[in-house]
Amino acid sequence: MSGPEKMSGVLSPVITPFKADLSVDAERLVRQCRWLMARDCGLAVFGTNSEANSLSVEEKIELLDALTGAGLDPARMMPGTGACAIPDTVRLTAHAVKLGCSGVLMLPPFYYKGVSDEGLFRSYSEVIQRVGDERLKIYLYHFPAVSQVPITLTLIERLLKAYPDTVVGIKDSSGDWGNMAAMLKQFPGFAMFPGNETLLLKSMQNGGAGCISATANINPAAIADLAANWQAPDAQERQDDMNGLRTIFQALPLIPAMKAAVAHYSGDAAWERVRPPLVELSAAEKAGLLDQLEELGFDMPGLAETQAA
Repeated sequence: MSGPEKMSGVLSPVITPFKADLSVDAERLVRQCRWLMARDCGLAVFGTNSEANSLSVEEKIELLDALTGAGLDPARMMPGTGACAIPDTVRLTAHAVKLGCSGVLMLPPFYYKGVSDEGLFRSYSEVIQRVGDERLKIYLYHFPAVSQVPITLTLIERLLKAYPDTVVGIKDSSGDWGNMAAMLKQFPGFAMFPGNETLLLKSMQNGGAGCISATANINPAAIADLAANWQAPDAQERQDDMNGLRTIFQALPLIPAMKAAVAHYSGDAAWERVRPPLVELSAAEKAGLLDQLEELGFDMPGLAETQAA
C-alpha cells in the first residue's frame, strides 16, 4: 500500500472549543473546521494554538473521530501527535494513520532539555518502528522558543537517510529565515512550512511548501490565496496586508485573541473559553482588538452561518 501524497498549501493549527465544564466541544470544532476547509485551509489540529498540550490523548482521539465521522477529508489533516512519552505519541500517530490523515506533525519529546541528536533520533525511530505503517508521513515540528528542544539540520539529515519515505517535511516556527533557507537548500523536496504567514511569500519564492500558521484560524482565505498565487504581481502587497493583521494579534496573548475574534464574528461567546493556565482576554484587551479589526474593515465571511448550522 503506497503512502499519501506530500502535503502542501496552508494549514491551521485549529483552535479548540470547550464547553462550560471545559470538556472538548467536538460539534463546534467540526463546524469551525468545515469553515476553514471551505476556504482551502487544511487542518493541523492539536498544534500549539490548539492548546494541544492541555488535551489528553483520549480527547484528541475523540476529536479526530468526530472530524472524520462528520465527513471532513482526512487527506487535508496533519494532526499534532508529538508527546513526551513515546507510547502516547505512538497511540495517537497510529490512530491518525488508521483514519487516513495524510501526515502528522510531531514535536520532539520536550520535557528534558539539552538532549542529544542521538536521543532525538532514537525517539523518532522508536515511534516509526512501533507504528509500523508505510502510510505514515511525519512532518517534524521545530519550535525551540517553546519546546526548548531544537531539531537540527544534522538530525534532519540522519532521519532522511534512515526514513526517506516517512520523514517528509517540517514546520519551522523558529522565525529564523536563515535556518529555513538552509533546509530548503540542503534538503530538496523536503516540505518546509514556516510557522508564521509573514514568511509565506519568501518561503514560496524559495521552494517552500506553504505555511502552518496560527492566524490561519481567522484569515484562512487570504493566506491560502497567497500560497496559491505567490507569483501574482500584487503578491507583496497581499503579504504586507497579512503582516499588518498578524501584528495586531501578536500584540496580545495569541490564543485568547484568536478565540475572541472567532467568538465575535461567529456570534458565539462560547468560543472565548480557554483551558487553564490560559485565561481569556480582559474586557479592555478584547475591546481594543475589535476596534483595530473594525478599523481594518476585517471580517470572517460565512463564519456565523457555519457556526449556526
